[in-house]
Amino acid sequence: MAIELNIQTRTVLGKKVKTLRKEGLIPAEIYGHGEKNKHISISEKEFDKVYKEAGEHTIIQVSIGGKEKVPTLIAEVQKNPVTGKYLSVDLHQIRMDEKIQTHIPIEFTGEAPGIKLGLILVKVTEELEIEALPADLPHKIEISLESLEEAGDTLHVSNLEIPKNVKVLVQPETVVATISEPKEEEIEEPEPAEGEEGAEGTEGEGEAPAEGEGETPAEGEGATPVEDKGGQPAKAEKQEEKK
Repeated sequence: MAIELNIQTRTVLGKKVKTLRKEGLIPAEIYGHGEKNKHISISEKEFDKVYKEAGEHTIIQVSIGGKEKVPTLIAEVQKNPVTGKYLSVDLHQIRMDEKIQTHIPIEFTGEAPGIKLGLILVKVTEELEIEALPADLPHKIEISLESLEEAGDTLHVSNLEIPKNVKVLVQPETVVATISEPKEEEIEEPEPAEGEEGAEGTEGEGEAPAEGEGETPAEGEGATPVEDKGGQPAKAEKQEEKK
């Protein structure tokens, strides 16, 4: 079932679209099927309601100025990461007689009994790639988790209930969800810091000598006189001769 959305053609482009947002309108585009892009604006309040109901997988019949109706899918929505306000919207125009490929969300229902036993639930696939006519697109595909009781129990794409006229584009053995034992964290022993190995037995190496050991004697305390080259006596000896 298609949802209807009223839109208006816009002439405000570029940075001037800020004025539209202040008026509660979202700048948007409609494109697809070789048609020329249409610049439009959408009521933020009305779009928010439609988006929550339709998501990106339900046909939206957009009415331009209350006249022309165009079947579309929401292709992209940009929001302000801080305020959450809508910045822009892209709508993809489609043909009702042509199949399209898209991703449909998988909705998990119930609770896996194994969780109560301390097991861990892992959701591997949360969207399913399919092909179908626009009118046959499901809004979501549900699957129950109640069969996941023991470690190793697994749900595959083949366990999904696929609506008639919908072709799944992934392998049947693709894992959708599984339940397993919690992983034990391995505690690694810290490796010794560089230079710590072999520290024992090297104590004393490089230590300062004890008092009096290896010191150069002070002048007048038996210091060896420095001789000039050629065996000439030091200055101190020459001065004694002059006396």
